[in-house]
Amino acid sequence: MTDAFYAVARSSSSQIASAVENPHSKISLMESEMKQSDMEANERAEPSNTDAESGGFSEQQRESKLELFGFDSLVNILGLRSMTGEQLVEPSSPRDGGENISITHGHPKQTSPKMGTMMGVFVPCLQNILGIIYYIRFSWIVGMAGIGESLMLVAFCGSCTFLTSISLSAIATNGAMKVSNLLSLIVLCCHKVSESCLMGGGPYYLIGRALGPEVGVSIGLCFFLGNAVAGSMYVLGAVETFLDAVPSAGIFKASATVTNSSSLNGTTTTVYSTSVHDLQVYGIVVTILLCFIVFGGVKLINRVAPAFLIPVLFSLFCIFIGIFAAPRKNASSGITGLRLHTFRDNWSSDYQRTNSAGIPDPDGSINWSFNALVGLFFPAVTGIMAGSNRSASLKDTQRSIPIGTLAATLATTCLYLISVFLFGALATREELLTNRLLTAEVAWPVPAIIYIGIILSTLGAALQSLTGAPRLLAAIANDDILPVLKYFKVMEGNEPHLATLFTAFICIGCVVIGNLDLITPTITMFFLLCYSGVNLSCFLLDLLDAPSWRPRWKFHHWSLSLLGASICIVIMFLISWLFTVVSFALASLIYYYVSIKGKAGDWGDGFKSAYFQLALRSLRSLGANQVHPKNWYPIPLIFCRPWGKLPENVPCHPKLADFANCMKKKGRGMSIFASIIDGDYYEQAEDAKVACHQLSTYINYKRCEGVAEIIVAPSMSEGFRGIVQTMGLGNLKPNIVVMRYPEIWRRENLTQIPSTFVSIINDCIVANKAVVIVKGLDEWPGEYQKQYGTIDLYWIVRDGGLMLLLSQLLLAKESFESCKIQVFCIAEEDTEAEELKADVRKFLYDLRMQAEVIVVTMKSWEAQVDGGTQQDDSMEAFTSAQRRIAAYLADMKDTAQKESKPLTADGKPVVVNEQQVDKFLYTTLKLNSTILRYSRMAAVVLVSLPPPPVQHPAYFYMEYMDLLVENVPRLLMVRGYRRDVVTLFT
Repeated sequence: MTDAFYAVARSSSSQIASAVENPHSKISLMESEMKQSDMEANERAEPSNTDAESGGFSEQQRESKLELFGFDSLVNILGLRSMTGEQLVEPSSPRDGGENISITHGHPKQTSPKMGTMMGVFVPCLQNILGIIYYIRFSWIVGMAGIGESLMLVAFCGSCTFLTSISLSAIATNGAMKVSNLLSLIVLCCHKVSESCLMGGGPYYLIGRALGPEVGVSIGLCFFLGNAVAGSMYVLGAVETFLDAVPSAGIFKASATVTNSSSLNGTTTTVYSTSVHDLQVYGIVVTILLCFIVFGGVKLINRVAPAFLIPVLFSLFCIFIGIFAAPRKNASSGITGLRLHTFRDNWSSDYQRTNSAGIPDPDGSINWSFNALVGLFFPAVTGIMAGSNRSASLKDTQRSIPIGTLAATLATTCLYLISVFLFGALATREELLTNRLLTAEVAWPVPAIIYIGIILSTLGAALQSLTGAPRLLAAIANDDILPVLKYFKVMEGNEPHLATLFTAFICIGCVVIGNLDLITPTITMFFLLCYSGVNLSCFLLDLLDAPSWRPRWKFHHWSLSLLGASICIVIMFLISWLFTVVSFALASLIYYYVSIKGKAGDWGDGFKSAYFQLALRSLRSLGANQVHPKNWYPIPLIFCRPWGKLPENVPCHPKLADFANCMKKKGRGMSIFASIIDGDYYEQAEDAKVACHQLSTYINYKRCEGVAEIIVAPSMSEGFRGIVQTMGLGNLKPNIVVMRYPEIWRRENLTQIPSTFVSIINDCIVANKAVVIVKGLDEWPGEYQKQYGTIDLYWIVRDGGLMLLLSQLLLAKESFESCKIQVFCIAEEDTEAEELKADVRKFLYDLRMQAEVIVVTMKSWEAQVDGGTQQDDSMEAFTSAQRRIAAYLADMKDTAQKESKPLTADGKPVVVNEQQVDKFLYTTLKLNSTILRYSRMAAVVLVSLPPPPVQHPAYFYMEYMDLLVENVPRLLMVRGYRRDVVTLFT
């Protein structure tokens, strides 16, 4: 049996490994499951000898061997067992907060052979780095900047790309970018590797998953533009070299430039430069031809890549041989060969003005400096992303990307540094500045080799750009973050033809400019923006050091990433502060557009970790001390459990969310929406999860900043008692409990509501939580329903200023901004009225609150109440309450007498003082009458909530409250807690 199990596991593993070789293809496991099911059916029909020898284990016994303490076996987790009848659940897509790996019926697609480090990363990076700048601009840069500053220039730019390569290696090795075996599939199922990387998302995938979709898309689109424009630079370089090598191929007349510069020994030099129109015409034709090659797919480009690279390497070999063999016959008189005096003459810089062709001219329009040369040279060291852009074609991305990228970066940087010394000692400054093709003239044995090398190098780099840029755009489109990019989506296994056409259109538009020196600074800005994004991503991930941050590439540190990002930004400002501002503005504009129009995608980016760490640090800084009134924020606990029923799929009363927003100034603050499910936790746990998800969705729909919590408890009272004790962390615990007043309890004959209601209020008092009870919630205004009139406060009990603060928060809302605040104070005697009014006015003035103060005098309780004054709308409710309380009390006494026990209510002993009950009823009657007399037309009324009297039945308290709110359409009953929430002091 064990051997049979291992055989099944091995066969299943091989099927998985073969299926996941192509991550894009639909993986089908149903046929293997059916075959396995048939085999097991045959085994059940004819027991094998192995079963007999092992004691004849039944199928159920064999099945139990595949389980461990009730958990499904590995085979079951992977869905290879068809007997269960369980269907595979397709993971969600990135736009739904996940990343999609499809598993459907069908045979797996045959994939193309994967490439290793050399052909997959090193060669593409080398082709992109060793481009046109080295052949036709580098010797000119050495002549302009001198050997010393040229070394500094190469070291500065090379250190930028080297540090970026280290950051890129760390991020690229922190997670699977493809799967190739059973273990990888398990990781794939658990971590949901994104298709964007499989499509070749490169830096977009790395930055997006580290800094979030908004930053990823903004920098990714800028990097796409940089690659597209870089293609035009390579095309122009190839065409310029071709026309210099074959002048007769020019359609338009070449222009001659005569220079007479004192810095060039006073000699007169005639230099022929290619016509701009020739560059435009030939550039457009070459771009179109390259597009046809790109349409052939990556396979074709991979096959022709060696054909482009081998002549390039051979041309470099010929250049170095020619440098050591110079000077030769027919060579320019300015080529001195490797001479020490030439080295000394070219050590210092000689920045001067040039014309548009780069020829020194005192009246030229371009003034060169070290900063300008940085912008011109930096594209010569870019190309380190070429390997990561093609991650889908690599056998082992976590090994190939770091080794290949760093090897290409170090090799080319060393080549540039050596070339600075050689070019500086090879020719005079005049020759360096006027001979754009010095590399061809010194090459051994003939210049034609260099021409071929330059053309093939630039065309190979152009192919890399025209291949990587469309795939980058398709990767961004496939993540479905920006709806406007939906036209560039690509089905699995297809080529991004539309994205390629769009890239070619951008490339042709830049070719029409026809000036290589104007295009390179633009490319530099886009590349530097991307490199700074990669460095900042690694810096953030390294600094936060989340448990998921475990890159295989160990040679990295957050300080190196920060240094790399700083160098990128410094280089951008060195080149042009205007271009830098424009680049950041473009990225910010895309970021803002994505945040507004884009679809949310939860990729577990580094910002989420940063927010988590910041929240923890802030929570610790708050400590456990009492919050100062100046820093007090309302954190309402919204009790969603309605006193009654709501429509299906509505987890919370709609107006509770509106009221929660009214308690926040400008929407700032947090709310906790809590609900209770009656029952046993083990039975209701799944229902609680579903309810929590529904409540969270509803909160987001109502645009209320808050979190949802669902509690399972035997009863509402016990559930609320657990919530009020445990909800929140430190000083972020909720400080106000908000709930709806149970107006329906008598109408629906819900006799259990009074005891629950009183229990909740008592729990809040014990837990030192403020309470706000909303009466008339159904009539509460929406966000855009204008209210007029007054907000009336009946400030009877000192509550720390909570009622005053709530009125100010209401006034800040658009619904109540047209209202005015009136504060009603109750005075026992007429003599106290003026003094009380003056004190309250002074108090409100010191609190920076504008309100009208009205003092209402009420006779003391001992005075005989005039029956005529009670003939108002409240009198009928008062007599009804008296009658019901008397009947309830009589029933209590009869029950106690029959059972020979003391008076009890809700299972608890009570002591009823009938005179005190009448006192409470009269007090609430007076307050209700006063409210109806002065505030019948008020937009909302706030009144102090009296606490439940000790040892009174909960039914009596509900009668008091019903009498208090009688005929008042919209009322807030507020009870503060033992803390001030407003302060007089600055």
